[in-house]
Amino acid sequence: MAELRFSTELHGASVVVSVEGELDVTSSQRFDDCLSEAGERAGHVILDLSRVDFMDTTALAVIVGHWRRTLAAGGTFLLAGARYRYTKALWITGLADRLPMFGSVAEALAAQSEGSQSGGTQSGDTGPDTGSGSASGPGARTSGEPEATAG
Repeated sequence: MAELRFSTELHGASVVVSVEGELDVTSSQRFDDCLSEAGERAGHVILDLSRVDFMDTTALAVIVGHWRRTLAAGGTFLLAGARYRYTKALWITGLADRLPMFGSVAEALAAQSEGSQSGGTQSGDTGPDTGSGSASGPGARTSGEPEATAG
């Protein structure tokens, strides 16, 4: 099993949190602590999940909790590079319709920049990217419901 790594990098008013490795019940407290520290550094958080090899529902619960707290505090919380197989629960529950997801950190930063200029927080929300391993197909960008061919 690869070692779990977290890194943070400030980009103006935003902080990018990059995760590499497996996010599961054994790492959920470290993940929670990392996101808490990032939220203290900047009110706008971009979570880069492009190098995550595995993510369970415990990690998704941590993400949703931080997303809600960040929004309640007037900030933004964006996902970048998340693969559909790891965020499927967000789509099934309908949370993916509200939690902004982007194909890359660059797209999330661009949307964050547009959102701060226009006053909105989701003006650039394009839903899941169609890149390697991410959601695509009928309704992937317009609905939080699972595809008709689940499985």
